[in-house]
Amino acid sequence: MTPKPVSDLTVDVVIPVLNEAHVLARSVGTVRAFLRQNLACRWRVVVVDNGSSDGTDRVAAQLAADHSEVGFSRLDLRGRGRALRHAWTHSAADIVGYMDVDLSTELAAVPRAVQALAEEGYDIAIGSRLMRESRTQRKWKRDVISRIYNLLVKAALSTRFSDAQCGFKFVTREVIQRVVPQIEDQSWFFDTEMLVLAEKQGYRIKDLPVMWIEDDDSRVKIIRTAWDDIKGVARLRRLLWSGRFEEARRAHGKSAPSPSAQR
Repeated sequence: MTPKPVSDLTVDVVIPVLNEAHVLARSVGTVRAFLRQNLACRWRVVVVDNGSSDGTDRVAAQLAADHSEVGFSRLDLRGRGRALRHAWTHSAADIVGYMDVDLSTELAAVPRAVQALAEEGYDIAIGSRLMRESRTQRKWKRDVISRIYNLLVKAALSTRFSDAQCGFKFVTREVIQRVVPQIEDQSWFFDTEMLVLAEKQGYRIKDLPVMWIEDDDSRVKIIRTAWDDIKGVARLRRLLWSGRFEEARRAHGKSAPSPSAQR
């Protein structure tokens, strides 16, 4: 996007949720309070419930009714990718992002992400738990799996971004309009697929070192998710061989990203 002052922008922060009635109100309140103090532009917090059965939708609907800066939508089908696709493509904001409801990623990363897109010329900003400056608290098994997965993505797809699946990403309207419609995955691989498609087409990705604390109540099924991710990487590798990325880059007028464009 054309660089402009943050104060001239609109920003939507999406929180996808599945059976999070017990923490949703507290998390949304925390995000609202932080943004009110630290983001000098018009913003909204948008809750997307995709298939909850514990009353999460009722909590979210009440939050939206009580606060004008809170939006809410509900999907019957599950899948984080499906929730993000719906929220992002229905948003009119200049910049749209998401974070997990557990707020594992520090909220201080939000204004840094917005600044990277608004003023520094990046197209996507992602939280990274794997940079030298990052500070994380997580179980060793999850840390090892995450590092192996990101090494696999780099080796198989020749990518430069550092952390494909941290639950913190912000994108410009151009990415939503041009890249998101190309994404096939509706679940956890959505993030990786978006980053690969964007990078290969010349969009600039900003890695942000973050403070990140693991949620002990995480619902991610590691083995199933890992297998789905491996299949997704294989699908993207076949797509890479097809030459489609080069055609898309030329069509969008993007130049090949330099190694320094990722920092």
